[in-house]
Amino acid sequence: MVDLVNSIYIANSGMKAQGDRLRVVAENIANVDSIGTKPGDLPYRRKVVAFKNVLDRELGVNRVEVSKVGVDNSDFGLKYDPSHPAANDKGYIQTPNVNLMIEMVDMREARRGYEANIDVVEVSKGMLQQTVGMLR
Repeated sequence: MVDLVNSIYIANSGMKAQGDRLRVVAENIANVDSIGTKPGDLPYRRKVVAFKNVLDRELGVNRVEVSKVGVDNSDFGLKYDPSHPAANDKGYIQTPNVNLMIEMVDMREARRGYEANIDVVEVSKGMLQQTVGMLR
């Protein structure tokens, strides 16, 4: 029974990690049009999530955590808009390095990971209930 409880704990950490990832994706999408207000201002830089395995010594299991939320150092886009206050001397403004297609893929992947962990919790819970029922 301890292994079933541990599987719920591990799945819970996976759900939290995927929830954190989804929050970062939502932030990226919300800032897809966030640009500077004067020349030299940088636009929003896309954030990325990195995961790590953490040994829980108390339970003796590995669980997943977000190790850091970093930034995507890929190049900013350029858009010709000479009337914008942040335009450079050639009339271009820098645009965020957020690609909506990539964010949608990341969102779908986070959702699938979250759902997979929910399935683990549900199956483990059902097995625990059956075990308790047999012991009565």
